[in-house]
Amino acid sequence: VVCKQLRARGPGSALRPLRSPEGHSGTQSSHRLLAYSDALISIIATVMILPVAHTKVQDDEELRESVQALLATKIAVYLMTFLIVTVAWAAHIRLFQVVVRIDDCLALLNLACMMLITFLPYTFSLMATFPDNILGILLFCGCVMVIGVIQSLMVLYAFSRPFLLNEQIQISENQTFYKHHILKVIMRVPLMCFLASIASLIVFQLSYALLAIVIFLPYISQFLKWCRSKAMGKCQVEESPDSMLYYTYLPNEPLSKDRVEAFSDGVYAIVATLLILDICEDNIPDPAVVETQFGGRLIPALLVYGPEYLAYFGSFATVGLLWFVHHSLFLHVTKATRLMGLLNTFSLAFVGGLPLAYQLTHEFPRNSQNELEAIQISCVIIFFAGIFQLAIWVVALYSEQETLHPYVRYGGREHVFMLAKLALYPCVALGTFFLTCILSKFSASIFHLMEITVPFAFLVLRLLVRVGLALLRLIFCPDRPDPRTVVEEEEDETRVPFNTLVTELS
Repeated sequence: VVCKQLRARGPGSALRPLRSPEGHSGTQSSHRLLAYSDALISIIATVMILPVAHTKVQDDEELRESVQALLATKIAVYLMTFLIVTVAWAAHIRLFQVVVRIDDCLALLNLACMMLITFLPYTFSLMATFPDNILGILLFCGCVMVIGVIQSLMVLYAFSRPFLLNEQIQISENQTFYKHHILKVIMRVPLMCFLASIASLIVFQLSYALLAIVIFLPYISQFLKWCRSKAMGKCQVEESPDSMLYYTYLPNEPLSKDRVEAFSDGVYAIVATLLILDICEDNIPDPAVVETQFGGRLIPALLVYGPEYLAYFGSFATVGLLWFVHHSLFLHVTKATRLMGLLNTFSLAFVGGLPLAYQLTHEFPRNSQNELEAIQISCVIIFFAGIFQLAIWVVALYSEQETLHPYVRYGGREHVFMLAKLALYPCVALGTFFLTCILSKFSASIFHLMEITVPFAFLVLRLLVRVGLALLRLIFCPDRPDPRTVVEEEEDETRVPFNTLVTELS
């Protein structure tokens, strides 16, 4: 390993002494700390849907008016909180792609950082509940600024002990550049929040605009750099004397694929678990009611909650199958990029809204206008959760040489099968939405039929893809032989019969 590191420096470069991480007592791998952090952040990002899902809508109240009120407050709080927390999580990923080993000091600093990240949803709830009061903005900005200071301390501490850094930076002669560049990037967000806190004292509406810029600041910065390079007629010059892989904020900047999968699994698991909370809380019959109205028979009393059970199993199947598609997608991905991570965040934000869809689809009277609109909202949530997964696949195909395994790249059968798997839920959700618009009296039956048939569609999807490809080949290329047949014939021609081989050897 040392020889490889020395060769990587190139001839004539000054040698920096290498330190073996195993040679330092008190340091350990960061895997468990990162798993704990991912679980914590995924929980805090997802549970903010509970205040939205538990907002009761009366039967005599128009759902459309209630949804407008929710969009103005609670849904906006959920979406902004999810995005803010995932921005903090992405910053955590980049930090620990540079710092690969930890000691007690880094572990404690990380716990302090996690405590403040988990407090962010509370500050955002204050901002939404009291939009004219600047206290919520000041608390939020204060938390973000302290998080930035803690992360800066972690960077300074890690660079003072290079054996905690990744191998590329350990062997680099430009560690000072790396340190200054990373600190500059980390402190951008606290600086914007500092400006937002000052603006809140003058015009608090301006502070909200500055906070919104925080989410999209990296992309705005890269867009301005691109415009400047085009205006000057020059290609963008690399800032780093080495190949800077991290903290570039480019769309193809690598993100840890393992951590993207771990965070996504956490969100899917939490959403699937949240669905059962209402069943346990609201659908346990009162023993006195069972005794008086049902003569002590529990089964007839439970049958009253049949629609709730049906909605639960259908919603759980939807969450599970969306996770299955996500798992299949990242099984074929070799490298996750920043743009793929952003699209994954949008998909997970809609997945987090599925408890709201479950809550709405079973609490209104049958064949009512509220039930129809609740089912259509559920279709929209499922559609966007699936369409952003499909967008991840499209982005991966754009740079398939770097991001996808060879067997699933454009033109292969596995590529078509994966495309069909990703397109299934968006197509079914969109079709269900339009069917409920046309056949509004049967909206509940259509929606539940969709939830029941989609799992079976996944089971026969590969067969359907093969049949579809065969039909397309028969219609458009009838004279073209099947590629599998050609391969088999070529293999047959190269085979030597066993008897002939024995005769020749003898």
